[in-house]
Order: sequence, then structure tokens, then C-alpha cells
Amino acid sequence: MSGTIALAAGAACALSATAIVPLRRLALRWDLTDRPGGHKAHARPTPYLGGVAITVGTVVPTVTALGFADLQLAAILLAATAVSLLGLIDDISPLPAVTRLAAEVVVACGVVLSGVQVTVTGTWLDGVFTTVWIVVMTNSFNLLDNMDGALGAVTVVTAGLLAVTAAVQDRPELAVLLCALGCAGLGFLPYNWAPARIFMGDSGSLFIGFTLSCSAVVLVVGRDPDTVAAGLLLPTFVATFDTCVVFLSRALAGRSPLRGGTDHVSHRLRGIGLSTRLVAATLGAISAVTGALWLATVLGRVPAVTAVVAAGAITLILISLLRGARADSPVQRPNAPQRIRERRR
Repeated sequence: MSGTIALAAGAACALSATAIVPLRRLALRWDLTDRPGGHKAHARPTPYLGGVAITVGTVVPTVTALGFADLQLAAILLAATAVSLLGLIDDISPLPAVTRLAAEVVVACGVVLSGVQVTVTGTWLDGVFTTVWIVVMTNSFNLLDNMDGALGAVTVVTAGLLAVTAAVQDRPELAVLLCALGCAGLGFLPYNWAPARIFMGDSGSLFIGFTLSCSAVVLVVGRDPDTVAAGLLLPTFVATFDTCVVFLSRALAGRSPLRGGTDHVSHRLRGIGLSTRLVAATLGAISAVTGALWLATVLGRVPAVTAVVAAGAITLILISLLRGARADSPVQRPNAPQRIRERRR
């Protein structure tokens, strides 16, 4: 299986990187671009079909290597592809928020019905909780795509460490999928590194969020509540923390959490003086720390409770670091189209 993983990873990286060039040209020809203006930092229209390359780069090598023999993996692949298509439609012609959320709930329910759900209460509530968590985390990763290289860096690190965790837990099929995702993100990242030549758009960020959140659930099925908490929180820490910061800060300021703004963790890191590239690297480094904590927990080196407490300590450190940062400075544009971002955040 190690050979299959290596082949899928290499194919994913090559396919994603190769597909970027024609997709970029196509987006420019069809005017599928994020235009400069307002607080955006880029100087010229930038295409946003990069997410299609990530999706194709992940799905094609995985299906080629494994087919659809594993029910849970097949459900995740089909549902994630559907979510990516939903995001692509939203990129081209913005959908109502209710419509998008309803579609995400439906596909998440399909994954849950395949057996991908936490087993904490042993009742139907586990399915409900899992569905809600997948949908929330899918959109949290979507919102994290707000600065050059940020979500790309987080994706490469998180998917890579989750792939190792899956292999350790004797889930080689899931390891193939996660390696493909991480390497597809790696093939895309040079084009999205500041200054970005292409954005991933909703098609990429929703696909990434859905795949990672479902994979995290697979790895905690049948585990005790402490392990479930660690397994859901640690691999998704950056996206979870970012969403909590944005919603809490806007609630305290009396602002709608659904409106756009430059108050994400990435913007706050820019506010304390970090460059755009260093922000992406920092978010990737935080993902590496929390992902490594989850891997150590699976290996039995760190108790689950200790890992969660460590995540809490990281949260306090970040809050202390970012507390004085300006959250409203026009430091960077969103990677998603402005018209979509203003509606959805």
C-alpha cells in the first residue's frame, strides 16, 4: 500500500500543478476573476478556478488507485466532489446562503449514513452532531481562505499529518485520499503563494474543508469522548480558532458575523507586522503543532485530555499575541470573489 500512496501522491501533485495553467487561462478568458478594489491588495484581476485543480488532483488519483470498494471513502469522495461543484457554481453565480447550507447538509447526511459519525452517545444524536460539525467545519475552512497561501499551507500540513495518522490507525485507503489532497494542495500552493497568480475560490476551500472534516471523523469513530474531542479539534484547530475569533469579536462589536471584514486571524497577524508569506507559514506551523499533538495522541504518547489542554494553551497564547492587533486595517484581499465574500461572511 505504501507504493500506492506514493503513486497517488505524486500523481496528485503533478495533476494539480499541470491543470493550473489551462484553468488560469480559461478563467481569464471567461472573466472569472477577483477584481482589485476597496481594501484588496492585488493590482490586477486574479482568476479563481484553482479549486478545480485541487479537486481533480485529489479525486482522480484516489479513484484510480482505490476505486469505490470502500463505502465510507466512496461516500466522502462523492460528497466532497458535489460540494466542490456547489462551490464552483457559487463562484460563478452566487447562491443564497440557505441554498448552499441546505445542499451541504444533504451531502453531509449521506456521508454520515455511510457510517462516518462519532459514537459518543450511541443514539441518533451522534448523527446529528456529526452532520452539524462537518457543515460548520466545511465553512470554517472556506472562511480561512482569505489571504495568499494561507489555506494552501494549512491544507498541505493538515492533510499530510492526518495521512500519517490514518496509516498508523491502519486506514490505508484514507491515507491515500489524504496524501492526494495534501499533494494536490502542494501542486497548487506555488501559484497561490504571495503574490498569488490564481485563487482557489469556494470550489477549492469547500472541498478541502469537507474532506478534512470527514476524514477527522473517520479517525475517531468508536473512540471515547476525550479522544473524539482531541481528534476533531486538533486537526482543524486553525480553522476553528479563526471562526471563533471572528464570530466572537463581531458579536462583541455588535456586527453581523455574516458580513465581510478584515478581522480574521490572518489579518490580525498582518496587523502585528507579519508579511503575507509569513502569515501563511505561521498558520501552517500552528497546524503542524496541533496535528502532531493528535498524532502523538493516537500513538499513545500524549493522553487525549493533555492534548486538548495543550490546544487550550495555544489558544490563550494566540489571543494574547493578537489582542492588540488592528482588525480593520486594509492589509489583504480575500481569496474568494469580493461579491461572494461580502455576502457570506
